[in-house]
Amino acid sequence: MTPNADKIRHLRSQIPVFACKPGCHDCCGPVLASTEEMARLPRKSRQAREAALTDLRCPHLGENGCTVYHERPLVCRLFGTTPRLACPNGCKPAAPIDPAVAQEIFLFFKETRHVLV
Repeated sequence: MTPNADKIRHLRSQIPVFACKPGCHDCCGPVLASTEEMARLPRKSRQAREAALTDLRCPHLGENGCTVYHERPLVCRLFGTTPRLACPNGCKPAAPIDPAVAQEIFLFFKETRHVLV
């Protein structure tokens, strides 16, 4: 396992979980993910990626929601857990993410090469 894979696993375990509003995909737009996270996702064709970008949505958003939910990138997991990425519908966990953990994740974003999903 790579150091980034260990770091990602550690960070994922620190992000609180909560239920989204059923049927909502308001935060499922194009996002950046580390190359390590991208390697875990199924490859999409250029045509599928371009169509998703045209519609300002994630190429992994399917008819019934996220098709890669268990492997979704850190940034997707953060939505709704921190004021910097608040849910537009007000959904949030019982307790927000620890600010120190959020800072650690944002530092990881800054220090790690990311690509458009």
